[in-house]
Amino acid sequence: QRPTGTMGEAPEPASQASLAAVSKVELRVSCKHLLDRDTLNKSDPCVLLLTQTQGQWMEVDRSEVIKSNLNPVFAKIFTVDYYFEEVQKLRFEVYDSHGHAGVGTHDDDFLGGMECTVGQVSPFPPPRGHRPAASPSLTSWILQIVAQKRVTKPLFLKYGKFAGKSTITVISEEISGNNGYVELAFRAKKLDDKDLFSKSDPFLEIYRIDDDRSEQLVYRTEVVKNNLSPIWEPFKVSLNSLCSCEEKRKLRCVVWDYDSRGKHDFIGEFYTTFEEMQKAMGENKVQWDCMNPKYKIKKRNYKNSGVVVLLDLKIHRVYSFLDYIMGGCQIHFTVAIDFTASNGDPRNSCSLHYINPYQPNEYLKALVAVGEICQDYDSDKKFSALGFGARIPPKYEVSHDFAINFNPDNDECEGIQGVVESYQNCLPKIQLYGPTNVAPIISKVARVAADEERTKEASQYFILLILTDGVVTDMADTREAIVRASYLPMSIIIVGVGNADFTDMQILDGDDGILRSPKGEPVLRDIVQFVPFREFKNASPTALAKCVLAEVPKQVVEYYSYKAFPPRCPQSETPDSNLSSPQ
Repeated sequence: QRPTGTMGEAPEPASQASLAAVSKVELRVSCKHLLDRDTLNKSDPCVLLLTQTQGQWMEVDRSEVIKSNLNPVFAKIFTVDYYFEEVQKLRFEVYDSHGHAGVGTHDDDFLGGMECTVGQVSPFPPPRGHRPAASPSLTSWILQIVAQKRVTKPLFLKYGKFAGKSTITVISEEISGNNGYVELAFRAKKLDDKDLFSKSDPFLEIYRIDDDRSEQLVYRTEVVKNNLSPIWEPFKVSLNSLCSCEEKRKLRCVVWDYDSRGKHDFIGEFYTTFEEMQKAMGENKVQWDCMNPKYKIKKRNYKNSGVVVLLDLKIHRVYSFLDYIMGGCQIHFTVAIDFTASNGDPRNSCSLHYINPYQPNEYLKALVAVGEICQDYDSDKKFSALGFGARIPPKYEVSHDFAINFNPDNDECEGIQGVVESYQNCLPKIQLYGPTNVAPIISKVARVAADEERTKEASQYFILLILTDGVVTDMADTREAIVRASYLPMSIIIVGVGNADFTDMQILDGDDGILRSPKGEPVLRDIVQFVPFREFKNASPTALAKCVLAEVPKQVVEYYSYKAFPPRCPQSETPDSNLSSPQ
């Protein structure tokens, strides 16, 4: 998983940190002159999109299947993150689908493909398992897509062989930062009957007309069988896709009678704009005459070939992280420090808690690096500072969620410097013990976040930074606590300090799969980021913070989008911003 935004700039050591996407790009795919693999009918093509990760090709998405068509225009829109700093490898595979058997990967099903990289693209190797011979190189294909917006290249079979005259065209469009989406519900009435022994099987296509007068397919509805007054399922499209976020941009809507052999019959068309569509909001409806230009010329009393009605239109704004911050959302920062005995006696220079007057220990480095970024987004600059795994005064009983300033009624410290001072003052007064239980602290912060959730507005989001020298002991309880916290305005950052084996801690970071509670309940959203500090020992002081905070903007937006909480009204005073707004 990649973050879609960063707090601060991109990390300097790119190999050690997730890179933030420059933008998101929508890709539309069409093909021409595909090979005909079927005996009786034409091929039923489908496009697979694959990306290369650690040398392995993985399918990430696929288009719909278009029946009996050698020149398909796919309605599916592929959305990919575009990274300026990174070589991204994409692969498009075109297959002939076989109904319920799905899309195969056999040679007979393979209609051709193309492999793309940022720097250089080799013509497409065959389906998985084949080793193609050398074939002509293509230059900067992805960059061409982004820069030129439309690129057409030949499709290749295995061993560099051309797939006849087959070509693939990819049209790209960057998704703008202020992008939202619209939900539309259409129906039609009294459409022309194009079938002899039954009624028409209508479907609707919407095209956006671009500045160069070319048409881009925006959406294709499902087919409603044997019905001259169909009601199509509501659907959602981005405003960027529908009208390039321009209300007056012309749209062409076409109604067809579906034919299983791919020879769809034209019923009629009409032109409109998103501005006109918006009249359908609320209780209102908008309708258009569905016109066949040929009939209009030939038939004297021709009125229309039916009527298309927009039953409902709902606009959904997509907010960015900065929208929430500028609306006054505060980032409340809590740090939890591991005081278990495995850290070593703080009086010993080998201890991870040893206070060296000339060199801060790893706990302090991690605390300051992350905290200094977060404090810019909290107006009162007060941070909660907790400890776990130590025996504390006065009874010296083990505690897993004590205030390191020893004030149980107010665990907040004044700024990062206040946390540092409380940490240093705390060490001589406690006895390092164990075990490494972090669920109590996660639950404690979650209770505060739950109180905030009840306000039903985007006012406070909570970041819990856990600094620990080993694998947590209460893994089951921790997983349960994280699943509960995933429903709250909260993110968890875990930094592994020292040289322990942190392999088991990777489970908590959902990057390798969905984290589940012991009972099997999945997290609502990925809220945990785990990083071993040792990977940043030789990096700049801010590299750790830039890495571990990279996913926070996305997590904030995901939470408030899930709750449908818009940003609050902009405040007169907002935190200084050095964040990138996620797309």
